[in-house]
Amino acid sequence: MARLASIESLHIHGFRSLVDVSVTDLPNAMVFIGPNGSGKSNFINFFAMMSFMRGRRFASFVEHQGGADDQLFGGSRRTPRLTTEVSLRTRIGRGGYRFTLSHTQPDNLTFEEEAFQFGRTDWRSLGRGHSEAALADIAYSGDNGEVSTYDLRAARAIMGVFDISSIHDMDDISVFRRMQNMSHAGHLHTAGSNLAAVLNRIRHEDVHRYRLICRQIGRILPGFESFVLDDDSQSSLLQWKTKWGEKIIEPHLTSRGSLRFFALVTLLNLPSDMLTDVMLIDEPELGLHPSAVALIGEMIKSVATEQQIIVVTQSPRLVDLFDIDEIFVLQIEEGRTVIKRLSLDDYRMWRDEYTSGALWEKNLFGGRP
Repeated sequence: MARLASIESLHIHGFRSLVDVSVTDLPNAMVFIGPNGSGKSNFINFFAMMSFMRGRRFASFVEHQGGADDQLFGGSRRTPRLTTEVSLRTRIGRGGYRFTLSHTQPDNLTFEEEAFQFGRTDWRSLGRGHSEAALADIAYSGDNGEVSTYDLRAARAIMGVFDISSIHDMDDISVFRRMQNMSHAGHLHTAGSNLAAVLNRIRHEDVHRYRLICRQIGRILPGFESFVLDDDSQSSLLQWKTKWGEKIIEPHLTSRGSLRFFALVTLLNLPSDMLTDVMLIDEPELGLHPSAVALIGEMIKSVATEQQIIVVTQSPRLVDLFDIDEIFVLQIEEGRTVIKRLSLDDYRMWRDEYTSGALWEKNLFGGRP
């Protein structure tokens, strides 16, 4: 099944180590590999920045990421501007979005240019000098007569692609071990901090899907039966029970890897109305048994038939599950990220003997320290 919406091409100039990066003809499933420090985290933060722009919280992103100077390659003296152009397939047609951000005093980023294009129309300027994305302002303006119906539909369609489901901020496992607000069940947060609420919603709205999630977890976690969620309270712990006894297992007795696995399995089995068209998953292999990594990879491949998924990984076992033309190799050259797009034709002679992960380990893809 063809995906409904996606990012088709991306050009980034000046964002951290992404000094001059262009990727085109992006597939449904993308796997980014490369050594530490090659810029994989900068890609994640770029998509986080776009998500903040969509929510009219760009200034907050800049502030929490260390200020404007830290977003520019080598600082503002070396790189005074950040430029981006994105081509998109939206639910109602193709479009484009571009902007240039300039460093201003004391340490801010201001739109020097912002423009969008939709369908067969020419690029349309949205002005300059503003600190939040003007296209997001249009998208949120509502049917008040101040914006044309065409512009409103185009802005909402383009900004909608940057509403990205992601699991990329799970270093602080303590968020799983706190009481979770059961009303926060619209979508799974990046750090998994509302996992109990999301699972409880699915348990009530789609019991077959909930049971599937539990069965998938049970394939890897011996004895897992189901979660124990409190319906009668505004908050609940992420508790679960085993098939072997009546004791309830609380999150502080659950390993980091298991907690991450709970979140990943849930994300990759959410109903379509709880998912966005683009998903981002950072190093899903952390803390997981090799069998769990393989299972997560199978789920990613399945979901990628309908959603666009970007995976950042260091796991050869996970890379094994993807086609060569779905793999992007990142390397660092003089502080700049360089992306190598792999082609099946270049490695056809090796495919009978080696998997994708083995080719990477042998450094035939590059991307080694």
